[in-house]
Amino acid sequence: MDTPSIRATVVGSYPVPEWLIALPSQQALIDATKVVFKIQELAGIDVVADGELYRWDVNHPDTNGMIEYFIRPMDGIRSRVTRREIEEFRRSEGMGFRAEPAGIVEGAIDEGVLNLGEDYRRARACTHHPMKFTLTGPHMLCKTLMDHHYAQRPELAMALAQALAAQVGEIDAEVIQVDEANITGHPDEGEWAAAAINTVLDAATQAKEKGVHLCFGNYGGQTIQQGDWRKLIGFINRLHCDHVLLEFAFRGYDELKYFKAELDPRIGLGLGVIDVKVNTVETAEVVARRIEEATKIIGDGRIKWVNPDCGFWMNKRSIADRKIAALVKGRDLFLGAHQSSS
Repeated sequence: MDTPSIRATVVGSYPVPEWLIALPSQQALIDATKVVFKIQELAGIDVVADGELYRWDVNHPDTNGMIEYFIRPMDGIRSRVTRREIEEFRRSEGMGFRAEPAGIVEGAIDEGVLNLGEDYRRARACTHHPMKFTLTGPHMLCKTLMDHHYAQRPELAMALAQALAAQVGEIDAEVIQVDEANITGHPDEGEWAAAAINTVLDAATQAKEKGVHLCFGNYGGQTIQQGDWRKLIGFINRLHCDHVLLEFAFRGYDELKYFKAELDPRIGLGLGVIDVKVNTVETAEVVARRIEEATKIIGDGRIKWVNPDCGFWMNKRSIADRKIAALVKGRDLFLGAHQSSS
């Protein structure tokens, strides 16, 4: 089968199936992963993800394990946090998106017992379809920690990046994707954030493609970071990736006019066409119109992927499944219309 000119993918996360929550076990995790893959395969998703179930933790349902899963196994970070440290964290600038730190950095960070390679292999055995593997990026992780060891936050980010880089070299997924949801509100940190992220991307030598997902946050449908895409294009152009998946369906497509002239042509654009902040399920026609609108702004051939704005972990499964199906149907409708008119 020929690869479509615009591929459809998900960002990564999927609502945790209720039976996994009720009776968590290794076998239940494998079963749930197979279900998540099959839902995407039946919908026609070109590159599927494991729903990020590999890092699901019943004790951290609100963040889908996107922070704690990575930092708790690492050396140099203490997870037990005192009352005074929580107060210190809350006085720190830019930390309002969390009630308390994910951990306290007390020494040199190393990968510890984190084992993303094994997580990938377990998921890879559950599907023969082209697959992506996702991980939280070093900038996002560093913004959740109280640092009592490194002199500056860029040094902390790089230490986290080096720990993650040691993990990703053996992952031979079709796509490896780094997720960053804090840099969007802090474009002034773009230079050192990109350096840390690139450390991870450069180490992913076995992956066929490298992607970065950027959004403005989604907790219960709420936007966490304030900002605009234009201030982030310089940061995006620094990234050593093949494509970026960006939030647009919720925000609208006017900001794409900045990408047309300023985005490095080597970086493929992943267009958010599914709004995960609402339960309304888009029709195929709505998705096709969004792609059409974006194409008129940025030009033919610039959009390489279509995707949801963010992960589905906060949606109901019935909503997520229908949005996944609409994503592919809308892409197919758009491509079919353009092929028939050419």
